[in-house]
Formats: sequence, structure tokens, C-alpha cells
Amino acid sequence: MIELPEAIVLSHQMNEAIKGKRIKEVLAAGSPHKFAWFFGEPSEYGKLLRGCVLERTVAYGGRVEIETKSVDSLPPPVLHFGDGVVLRYYEAGEPLPAKHQLLITFDDDSALVGTIAMYGGLWAFPAGAMDDNFYYKAAKNAIAPLSEAFDYAYFQSLFDEKSLKLSAKAFLATEQRIPGLGNGVLHDILLNAKIHPKKKMNTLSDAQKRGVFDSMKSTLSAMTDCGGRDTERDLFGNSGGYKTKLSKNNKALVCPDCGGAVKKEAYMGGSVYFCDSCQEQ
Repeated sequence: MIELPEAIVLSHQMNEAIKGKRIKEVLAAGSPHKFAWFFGEPSEYGKLLRGCVLERTVAYGGRVEIETKSVDSLPPPVLHFGDGVVLRYYEAGEPLPAKHQLLITFDDDSALVGTIAMYGGLWAFPAGAMDDNFYYKAAKNAIAPLSEAFDYAYFQSLFDEKSLKLSAKAFLATEQRIPGLGNGVLHDILLNAKIHPKKKMNTLSDAQKRGVFDSMKSTLSAMTDCGGRDTERDLFGNSGGYKTKLSKNNKALVCPDCGGAVKKEAYMGGSVYFCDSCQEQ
């Protein structure tokens, strides 16, 4: 799943690999998927995008957006990808996957392919057409967690009577409080802060809250600097260089910090990993 580190990495790679390319053909919903979400009718994507030139790619939270330039369309179309989309770039002549939810071929015969395993949005629309969508607005307007503006004072402003009653997982990874911080990056952030994912935020000391903030900053920075997590792949199909501490890749379920047992439990519609020794509930 694309979360904040992967979105940043993908945006940098796309600015290097596909910026300036002109779209020749578009096939949307080529392989039907029950949980693939499109803007309007996917059959109209070709008409909207054909001939457009890709401009800059920007990361918003756990989303990736490509701006385009077109002589025929005002406002210009935008391509926007949600966190469940796997994006791959293929040079001309490279074999393409048999199944995909979005295939964009450029005039040099290279291609950008979007596929979905579980769910995801592959939206193409005139700029401004999604501005009333809550999640889109939240991602675009939020203060980026790795920016200087996201300081401890701003982090503290996220606390209110309702949010303080939430668990650490619910506070950090739900309701778009911190767009791009999801269940994937959550585990290492909380392990590094020595906070159990089920621990209520109103039980944390001031020092522990500061520790969560510092861990969020340092862990997300490390994940981004290393090219994303080793559980995910980049634009060229390479695994990220950040070795996750608590994830499906920790098959031994041993804490790399203390050597204690790591547990995996179902919680809030997903799985949580935690160290029994480092993260007391």
C-alpha cells in the first residue's frame, strides 16, 4: 500500500522518468475489479487524456498526483492515485502485465501501468473537479508530516477531547489527521516510541507524547530516505531499502530492539504488530 514514504519516492521517480511524455493511448478498467474506483466513466479516460503532456508529479499524504498540460482541455486533466494502487513504469519493448486497471501508453511506446490487489482509486479528471471530495481535500490541504510546519505545536493541536480518548493506532492512522500515515508505517513508529498501538492517548505522559512525535518524524524520514519500505515496491518494481522492524517481513516475530516476542493481533479492521517487552499496554 502506498503510504507517505512511498508516495514521496514515487513522485520523485515519476518526475525523473515520465515528466514531459505525451500520452498516446489510455485503457482504463481493462481488467474489471470490484474495488477499483474511477472518476466518472473509465471509458472516457482516453478522450480526456489522449495527447496530454505529463508535467510535475506531487505527493499528497499517501496519494500521488500527476499534473498535465493539454492544448485542448481547460482546465487541464489531472491523474490522481490512491493508496491501494501499484504503479509501474515500463520502457518500450518491456512485457506488460496481462491484467491491469489502468494502462497509459506514451508516444515513445513506454508505459505507466496501475494495478490493484485489494482496492484503490485511479482517478482522471479536469483540475478542480475533485475539490469537494473529503479525502482528496484532506490529503491536499493537510500540513505534510515531514515539513517544518508540522512541528510539535501543530501535533499538539491535533489533540482534543475526542482524539485523546483514542488508541495510539486510531489517533495516528484514522480520520485523515495525518494523511499518509497508515497502518503500514504505524508499527515501526510506535515501536521506536515504545508505545503499544492499543494504548489510549489520554494515558500518555507529556514525554511519551513528545516521543511519539519525534518517532513519527525520524521513522518517516528514514523510510523516505531509504526509498520506501521493504514491504513495498517502487516505480520500477524494486523493493524499498528501509528494513521494516514490525511487518509481514519479520517472519520470526522477534523484536529487533530487545529480542523479545513480537505479537500480531487483529485490531480495528486490520493487523497490529507489537513487542510484548518494549510496548507494554
